[in-house]
Amino acid sequence: MSNGRRDRFERVASKRVDRVIKDIQLLANCSNTNNYEYTSSDVEKMLKAIKAELKLLEAAFSTGVRDSDEGFKF
Repeated sequence: MSNGRRDRFERVASKRVDRVIKDIQLLANCSNTNNYEYTSSDVEKMLKAIKAELKLLEAAFSTGVRDSDEGFKF
């Protein structure tokens, strides 16, 4: 792998991981019951979707192939 491709991967992946972490932290703010109303079923659906996407991410790095993108909806 050329050094340029490695540098680009590190730069892009670092920014994207940071963004994912920040977005997860923002999602955690939705747990504040003073501001939001939700059910345990809602939480299970969100976590199931996130875990499924993490499994796809792991598979993509194992195989080098990314599956199609499906958005999340309740």
